[in-house]
Amino acid sequence: MYNPHNVYPHPYFINQLMYDPYMMYNTYMTYPWPYYANPLMYNPNFFNQFDNPYMPFDDEIKYGPKFDSFQLSDEYSLFKPKDYGPEPFVININEASKENDNFRTALWTGKHLQVTLMSIPVGEEIGLEIHPNLDQFIRIEAGEGLVKMGDKKDKLYFQEKVSDDFAIVIPAGKWHNLINTGNIPIKLYSIYAPPQHPFGTVHKTKAEAEAAEKSQGH
Repeated sequence: MYNPHNVYPHPYFINQLMYDPYMMYNTYMTYPWPYYANPLMYNPNFFNQFDNPYMPFDDEIKYGPKFDSFQLSDEYSLFKPKDYGPEPFVININEASKENDNFRTALWTGKHLQVTLMSIPVGEEIGLEIHPNLDQFIRIEAGEGLVKMGDKKDKLYFQEKVSDDFAIVIPAGKWHNLINTGNIPIKLYSIYAPPQHPFGTVHKTKAEAEAAEKSQGH
């Protein structure tokens, strides 16, 4: 119930919608600026529009010059990397894909399909693989790359460039690979039907994923 200074209760913090950048006091005209509330309670986008040279910088609140570098802590993150299946679930898949920094994160695993998130670093790839008994759908949310598919490992006759908003459909029994050819990580989500990975799978790196798959006999 108190601000970072533990001085005045929250009824006295500033109303972000009524903010006056040239006013040294809050909307109640009672207490000066050092006693505003913890900014973690607010949407950081509001702070980016503020340009008040008189606002004091408090070491207790790490928001950077003019709030440009303000970041929410993990505690306040909208995305938690875990498996939400098989319960009903709704999420902004674009934002979740972009926030995911793991090589692979199982987001939702059910009886008949699985949704995973992937982050492919610059210059790296998913790796040549085949799924004999399942179909796969991939949508790119950020980055660009080259997708390859074929009936044999050494005959990948199908090749296409892909980037943000592209979808890739991989039929069962096709060898396939996705290579990052851009200058930022590829962020994507993938749907397997039926599921491919164990419930709750999280692989921080490709090496970790390969080790796990080897131990599972894939």
